[in-house]
Amino acid sequence: MSDLKSIIDAAEREGLIPTQGSAPLTAFLLERGVTVDADRATRRRAAVAFSDTETPSFVRGFHDVLITIGIVVALAGLWGIASVYAVLPAVIVLAEILVRRQRLALPAVALTIALTVWTGVVAAALLDGWPNAAALGDNKALQFALCFPVVLGAFYLRYRIPLALALTIMGAIAVILLLVLQALSWMSGDPFFVLNHTGVLSFVAVACAVGLFALAMRFDLRDPLRRTITADVAFWLHLGAAPALLYSVLSLAGADGSLFATLQTVSFRTPLVVATVAALMLVGLVIDRRAFVTSGLLSLGFALYGIFRQGEARVDTYVFTTLLTVGVIVLVIGTGWMPLRRVVMGALPAAIREKLPPA
Repeated sequence: MSDLKSIIDAAEREGLIPTQGSAPLTAFLLERGVTVDADRATRRRAAVAFSDTETPSFVRGFHDVLITIGIVVALAGLWGIASVYAVLPAVIVLAEILVRRQRLALPAVALTIALTVWTGVVAAALLDGWPNAAALGDNKALQFALCFPVVLGAFYLRYRIPLALALTIMGAIAVILLLVLQALSWMSGDPFFVLNHTGVLSFVAVACAVGLFALAMRFDLRDPLRRTITADVAFWLHLGAAPALLYSVLSLAGADGSLFATLQTVSFRTPLVVATVAALMLVGLVIDRRAFVTSGLLSLGFALYGIFRQGEARVDTYVFTTLLTVGVIVLVIGTGWMPLRRVVMGALPAAIREKLPPA
């Protein structure tokens, strides 16, 4: 009743109904069972206030950009003058000042990336080299991958940076993938099981990529209006899920693991890249994630490059044709994002549309 009365009072203030007419009109409507769906009204107000720009919260101003440049330059200089082990204390000190006290978002992203690079370099040094494809099923690769969720997870618990949580989740999924491969190698008795059964590796990779996308959607659906840290975590997870889906699908279709090498051959794989990226773009429209679409555009460029290269055009011709084609696609999607999304959303059931960001 309070919602109905407030609406009628507002109509009276706007001059839509006569003065002193709100009370009898309210009683008249209530006697006939007229009510206001508060949840639906809230959703409508939220939809009006929803911004479709998908601006990441770490983009705030040039103040953060200036400090981030200083972080990158200072850490690079420290790495060169001292050693890689001196970078970790510097990252922690800077995080205490810039993240925990001043709450600067872009420097937090830069420090998280620096910690990720540091973790990879130190882990490779301690394990005597970076793991290669032949080592995917052994303890070396597993130990290497395990370093990332452990270090970044502790970093997130201390500073609550969305990117740190997203990278922790990605690292945990990589550990799960390696555990499955190691279990398969152990059960088969073949230490080179991964190299001898690439199809199994592809199936496991696809499952992990789908799992990463499902986790990203779980975070996204918890905050469809994108007002909390949950949406930022989903942003980074989607940024990693799109290429993971693309490369795992390509490997499942018979690619040799290298997209660049695949595109040099005349086969069904190059059109497959285009079809897969198109599917990712459609998914990005449905979930309203431009980041999900953007991460597949580079691969689309290489795919179109491979298609045009099969013709008799000169090098400069198909290079510029590729650039023009990708540019037109980006412009069409960018300028027509909301109209295209309304068309796509209109084909979905109402139960699904209510859970997604408003179109």
